[in-house]
Order: sequence, then C-alpha cells, then structure tokens
Amino acid sequence: MRVLFFTCFLAVFSHLAAAESFVVSDIRVEGLQRISAGTVFEAFSIDVGDSVDSQRLATASKRLFKTALFNDISLQRDGDVLIVQVVELPTITQLEIKGNQAITSDALKDGLKQSGLAEGLVFKRSTLERISLELERQYVAQGRYDANIKTEVTPLPRNRVGLVIQVDEGTVASIQHVNIIGNSVFSDEELLKTFQLQTSNFWSWYASDDKYAREKLSGDLETLRSYYLNRGYIRFNIESTQVSVSPNKKGVYITINVTEGDIYNVRELQLAGDLVLPEEELERFYIIQEGEVFSRQKVTLSSDLMIKRLGNDGYTFAKVDGIPKIDDETKEVDITFFVEPGKRTYVRRINFAGNESTLDEVLRREMLQMEGGWASTEKIEAGKKRLNQLGFFKGVNVETPAVAGADDLIDVNYSVEEQLSGSLNFNVGYAGGSGFIIGTSISQNNFLGTGNRMSLALQKNSTVQSYNFSFQDPYYTIDGVSRGFNLFYRKTDFSSQSFTSDYQSNTLGGNVSFGYPISNRERLSFTLGASETEMFEGSTVPAEISSFIDDNGDRFREYSLGSSWKWSNLNRGLFPTDGAQQSLSFDLAIPGSDLTYYKLGYKADYYIPLNLDWSLRFRTELGYGDGFGDLNQLPFFKNFRAGGVGSVRGYRTSSLGPQGLPEYNLVDLVETDNDGNPVFETDNLGRPVVDSGAARNIYYENADGDIVRAVNSAGYAPVYVTDAANGSIEQAPAYVESATALGGNILVEGSTELIFPFPFIEDRSSLRSVFFLDAGNVFTDQCYKPNDNEAPNFTSHPFCNEGIDLSELRLSTGVGVTWVTAIGPLTFTYSFPLNDKEDDRTEGFEFSLGQVF
Repeated sequence: MRVLFFTCFLAVFSHLAAAESFVVSDIRVEGLQRISAGTVFEAFSIDVGDSVDSQRLATASKRLFKTALFNDISLQRDGDVLIVQVVELPTITQLEIKGNQAITSDALKDGLKQSGLAEGLVFKRSTLERISLELERQYVAQGRYDANIKTEVTPLPRNRVGLVIQVDEGTVASIQHVNIIGNSVFSDEELLKTFQLQTSNFWSWYASDDKYAREKLSGDLETLRSYYLNRGYIRFNIESTQVSVSPNKKGVYITINVTEGDIYNVRELQLAGDLVLPEEELERFYIIQEGEVFSRQKVTLSSDLMIKRLGNDGYTFAKVDGIPKIDDETKEVDITFFVEPGKRTYVRRINFAGNESTLDEVLRREMLQMEGGWASTEKIEAGKKRLNQLGFFKGVNVETPAVAGADDLIDVNYSVEEQLSGSLNFNVGYAGGSGFIIGTSISQNNFLGTGNRMSLALQKNSTVQSYNFSFQDPYYTIDGVSRGFNLFYRKTDFSSQSFTSDYQSNTLGGNVSFGYPISNRERLSFTLGASETEMFEGSTVPAEISSFIDDNGDRFREYSLGSSWKWSNLNRGLFPTDGAQQSLSFDLAIPGSDLTYYKLGYKADYYIPLNLDWSLRFRTELGYGDGFGDLNQLPFFKNFRAGGVGSVRGYRTSSLGPQGLPEYNLVDLVETDNDGNPVFETDNLGRPVVDSGAARNIYYENADGDIVRAVNSAGYAPVYVTDAANGSIEQAPAYVESATALGGNILVEGSTELIFPFPFIEDRSSLRSVFFLDAGNVFTDQCYKPNDNEAPNFTSHPFCNEGIDLSELRLSTGVGVTWVTAIGPLTFTYSFPLNDKEDDRTEGFEFSLGQVF
C-alpha cells in the first residue's frame, strides 16, 4: 500500500508540478466497474470549486486508498478538470478449502469471513497471507507442527479471482517425554499421573492422551500447581516450561522447571469484613483448621461454603476471599476470610423456558423459592433438583441474572429440555424368562403437560396376560397430597416354564391410593384395594400348591391395606448419578379376606459419583411375609421371587429359591453293597436269580441319601431293605417330576454397579451402561412336610431348607445397557453366574422391555 501511495504521489507531482494550485471546475472518475462514483466522492474529500494544491491532492489520494477498495489510483489534470483514475481490487467469486478434517470447512469459512476473506468480498493478498499464517498457528496449537497451508489465486474475467486453500493438516505430535526438574519431595511418577497429557501407552489409541495440545498443557500446569499448594507448599512456583519438537515434527518433549519451597502450616484463622451473620455461624464452615498443613483447596472450599450459607439468607452476590498472610521465618500462614455480603437480594420473577408441552404450573409447584422473598441459593438449587426428579426432562439449568436498574433484585430463570415421557405402542418382542411379547399400550408420565401420570396397557407373553389402567395426580391438593387409582386384570400361566411351579391364576381387582408429603424428601402413601383370584392347578403341580388349594379352596377374595414410606434425595428421576433413596412398605390382607397375610419390604439405592461420567451404585432389597389368623403361611402365589433382570442377573427369571415338592410314588428300596451297587438274589453258584415278576425299575438309596432309579432289564430278583422289627419292606418317595421353583417368604438381594460412559456416545441422557455384581436369593422359614400317611419315613423336604443360609446366595457379574426409546426402556445384559449349582437355570444374555436398572 505504501508503494502504491508513493507511486500516486509521484504521479501527482509529475502532472501537476507546473501548477502550484488551481480551482477544480469538475471531477471525472475513470476505471470504475463495481464501485459507485458516490463512494469515491464520499472518500475523496475534494469538491468542485475547491482550490487545490499538491499537498491537498496527496491527502485526498491517501484517504481514498484507506477505503481498501482499489489496487491503484492516479490523479491527472485536464485544464481545470481533475481526473481520478482507479483500478479496483478484484472480488472473490470462488473460495474452496481442501484437505481439512480436524477443522470443518464451515468453521474455517466462518473464521475467514470474520477476517475479511469470503466469496463476494474484495480480495487483498495481504489478508490472505495473514490468514494463512493464522491457520498454521491454529494447527500448531493442536500439536500439528508439520501442518502446511498453501494458497492458489486464479484470475477470472471481469476483475474477479478464485481462491483455493490447500490444507495439509499433518499429524498430531505425540508426547515422547515429560521431564520435571527441581522436584525432590514428590517423584516424577507421582506428579505425572495427575496430568491429562501422558507419554504413549497401551490406551493412547483410544484416550488420545499422548497427543499434545497447548490447552491441555496449561491445564496440567495448573493441576501441578494445585497439587503442591494443596499440600502446604505455598511458595511453590513453576519457573519455566519448554516445549521442543523433534526434527521430523512427530514428537514433543516437555520440560517443566519448578521450585518446591517448604511446607507451611496454618497459624490463625479469622473473619473480617461485613459479618451479617454471627461469626460462629460462618466459622463452622472452616474446612481447614489451625495447626494443620496449608491447603488452597480447603481454603477455597471453606470460602465456597460460606458463600453458599450467605446465599441461603438472600446474599446472592456475596464474596468470601481467603487471603493468606505468609510468615517465611516461622513457615506459617495466617488466613483471613474477608466477607463482602453485598445487598440482600430478592426474587422479582421466576421464569421457565423450554417446557413446550409441560404447563408452567407443573414446574412452579415444585418451587421452594417464592417470588418476592429473599433469594435463597439452597431453595433455588432445590427447585432445580425437584424438576430433575420429575423425570420429564433430560436436563435442567438455572440462572439468576440481576434485574437491570436494581442492585437488590434478581430473576430466577429455569430452562428445561423435555424428553419423551409417554408413548403409544404396538409392539412385538422377546424378553428373557417371559418369551415372546405381544402388546399395546398408551402411557404418559406427564399427561397433557399436567404432570399427571396415566397408562393403559394390554400385554401378553408366554406366562402373563394383563390389562391395566392407572391414573395418578401427584398434586391432588395444593399441599402436595397425591391421589391415584388402578384397575387391573391379570392372567398368569406357568405351564410353559419348566423351571417354575405349574399353576394358573386369574385376578381381577383395583385400588385407590393417597400420598402425603411429610418433608421435602419424605412421603407417606396409603393404598386400599380389593381383588378376586381364581386358582387352577397345572398338570405337574407340586405338593405345596395341591395342599394349599385342598385346605383353602381355589377362589380367594381379598381386601388389602398398604402403606409405604419413601425418602429420596436423588439428583434426577431417570438415571440418577448422585444421592440416595430408601423405602419401606407394609401390605396387609385385612380380616374379612379369604386369606389373611402380610408382607414387609425394604429397598435402598445409594449413588456415589466418582467424577462427571462415572458413579457407583449400591442396591439392596429385603422382604418378609407370613400368614396370620387362620392362615399359618404366606400364600404361595404371593411369594417373593428372585432371578432375572432387576434381580439377580444371570439366572432365569423367578428360578431361584426353594423348590416345590414334586409328584412322587412310594417305592420299595433295594439293598446296596459296600460299593453302592444294588444287591440281587443269587443261587448256590453265586449267579443272580432271574424272576419273571421282578420289577424292571428298581430304586435304592445312595451315599448322599438320594433315591436313585436303576434299570433291571435282565429281570433279576432284587434283595429289598426290610424293617428289622416287623420284616416289612422299607419304602421311600421316588419323584416322577423334577422340582420347580416355588419362591419363598424371605427375600435377600443386593448389587454393586459401576456406571460408566458408553463409548462413542456423547448424549447419554437416555442411555446407561454398567458393570455389575449381583447377589441374592429367596428363602423360606416353613418348608412343606407331608404327613406319615402320605409318605412314611419322610423326614425332611429334599428341595427346601428352612431359614436364611448365606452360603446359598447366588452371585453373578456382567455388563448391562439400558436405552430409553420411544417404545419404553430396553435393557440388555450379559451375565456370568459365579457360583451356580447343578439345578440352577442360568441365562447368559437377557433383555427386557420396560425394566430400568
């Protein structure tokens, strides 16, 4: 530009040297193509009638050049007419970027446009060169030291150009070595394991932690500084950092020079500033204590807790700074927490955004912070948590902007992202333990945006056919009393499951429930219901079921009363990652029912966040039930069951626990020899005696006490076990059918889950993946015993043990994934049973629809 201006300046003097000044009678502009003459006249600063000389012409030319629209300008004089000849800069009509992957073309073009390089704009080579250097710097910041930018400018007709920017992104340089110099207290290994940047290792292909980036290094340097400051080294300093690149630009070597200094202890803690709260109220938030090693982390945490406490009393913009005073002689630190509460802040309005289908009223009734009251940080955050717990939203954010023109007012703005809370489905599927599923349902956890829950479902699989309608209003009263009702018909048939006791039941019933909040986290619920059940025996029904039906009939009318207590501070309703939840339940079939019994249940979930994406979950479920009045045991169809998704994974659904006594015959027992083989009669030569009337199937008791069947195809005459007192042949039950699971009146279950981020998925709000370890089983405190007339010498149930035996707990481990889809949650698990026994029914892969773990 300076060369052009100098050329123009010489041109002016060469044409106008003979005349020191003249009066301009007209101005003529030549060479314009796209730019209007008005644009030239506006910038030129000389009008017709002006008296000009060489200095003023030079100034006008300079102003015209500053418009950055022209490649060349010359001034000529024709009498008193001033001629302005211009050559316009070309325009960019084509801009193409090639070879880029790490940075998208759209992002690059946006950046180029902001720098003045885009289609339709004037082309300036200086701008192109500056931008090329800037692009290279961006790639260098990513660790791509061998990146190269080439540009190609192609002239086009009518003073236009086409640009091609060829990008060679190169490769991200890997970290070959990180060296810390000056450290003696902590080893390189201790310090480097806290870094994001690592030298190449086995997992680098996935984590990319060996790829250099300037931002990561800055973060690691701050981590290093915090590591020392949190351990008392208050004079720690990073003297310098050098990053060098190998000659081939593929490797990076990092050297960090540090000065550790000495450990400093805390001598005195004190408060200063405007103490709007009593000192003892703020001092209880001291995380750091006098006499202990200084820790910047504890100082910061103490300040944050004080700020939060002040915020609960309306001082939303309070500041608390922990200011250290260092005594280098004694190696001690005095810390003064300087409190600036500011004005007490009040809430003008509470606003909601993002709730396109959910009514404002549904969100507003979850608020503990009131409009017009002083702003409480605790109550505002509690509102956010309560909205998350509704389960209607993927995420909830809250902001508290100050009101313009007022220094003591804020607005509280909640923004939510709604997620699917209902569905209309026609589905065909398969679930482990239940077989094929055919069903249709309409459900809505946020019915018409009112927050009410409604569902109507029809479902059929190999064991269950059900029809269910339910409705719940969580705010039946303004005080938060809920009301719900449920109508159902359920037909159960276990004949297709070889591992479950064979019976069929048809149940029709309904109930109404009310829930009462007793605190922000606790709730009591009461349910009153009535049902009628008709029972049918299967073809291979165990003795427990036959005996129960013989004693109590096959049709039962029940009136039930239920109550439950629930406490929860989970951070969200769906897929929580932090907090806990506990519940107690008591169900009673009240007198007047055909069957009188009760059931107690306890459930608990604890979530411990490990970091942003990882959490631990501990789950337990306990249950106990029994009969009372005329009933001395829990009805078999009310038993607890264990196994399958939502219980002990890796074992077939409902397959664990005591097994029913199968159908049996009383058979004569054959004697056995010392080797455990059956004994047959022999003749005087020791040969077995053949008897045409001998049983072809004979039974004997083995060393374990089991009754074993042996085939006597030769028709030998067996020697039977006889009673020494009366000479009668001893008999024992031989089971015609195999034992099947019956459930029990005692439930013990627990599990530990490691919740981890599913690889390659960014939005995990509808997806959860876990590693798990499950343990559990069902037990009974009353095994069935037939009387002596039914089974003489029957001393104990062979498939049932009374009481809780922890050695019988079944263990399994594996991985599971739950995905919330438009048709409901889909759960997939792959499990490995750890201590399964011979008769256990195991299941490696399972999936189900509608079960969220």
